[in-house]
Order: sequence, then C-alpha cells, then structure tokens
Amino acid sequence: MTSAVEPRPDQIAAFSALPAHETIHMLNLLRFREVADYPTDHPDHGKRVSGRAAYGTYGTAVEAHLARVGARVVWTGRPDCVLIGPTDERWDAALIVEYPGGEAFLRMVMDPGYIDIARHRTAALADSRLVRMKPVTMSQLLAGT
Repeated sequence: MTSAVEPRPDQIAAFSALPAHETIHMLNLLRFREVADYPTDHPDHGKRVSGRAAYGTYGTAVEAHLARVGARVVWTGRPDCVLIGPTDERWDAALIVEYPGGEAFLRMVMDPGYIDIARHRTAALADSRLVRMKPVTMSQLLAGT
C-alpha cells in the first residue's frame, strides 16, 4: 500500500461531483512522520520538528479556517488497536470534521491562507486517509438512502 497525503485529480473531481450544500463529515486517519519533511524553502526545514508537532502547528492554525467556513471538529481519538482490518496500517490519530457542505470544504482548501498552513500538514504526515461521509441515521444507512 502506498502512502497518501494529497488528493489525486480524479479524487478531487469525484468529491466535487457530489452534492455541494449537504452537511458532510470528513474522517481523517493520520500517521505522523518521526521528523516533519519540510521543503527546502520552508523556514522549518532542517529544524528536526517532529511530525506530531508540525501537525499541531497546522491544527492550531486551521481552527480559524474551519470557523470561517462554518466547520468544526466533532470527534477526535487516538487509535490503539486494530481489531478488524489490515494489521500493517497504523494510525496515530483520527478525527471527524463536520462541514456545512462540500462547497465549504473546497472553499477552505482553496483559500491562500489555508494553502500556506497546509504545508505543515503535508510535512507532518507519512500517510493519511480523508474520507467524505454523508451523516445518516441507522435506518437510512440500512435502507441505502
């Protein structure tokens, strides 16, 4: 399995094709690098910042961007055991962010201020998963609606 930190163009297109104004939850699974991998033109390059610390810098800065688009972190957790699933996938953190819609998410990630702070996220992560989810009730889930 290859690591994934940034979306591919086909993934962005699939995301953009879904309804833009329905509440969504974004599931984040994160694996941190031991040492953040900042590009040579970044002020933190060569400073041996841990991946967790780099993500902490991103996490603090992203709060204002989330608020600006009406989003919020609704759940955070630290995975400690895979009971069912690939045992070679290891995650250091998991979180769910609620957005008022896909449009709000796209507006946030296209904002130049966000793009600047996202460099900390990219440097911090060895691997990640970002899954768009539609919140539904259990009966809706079972009915396939």
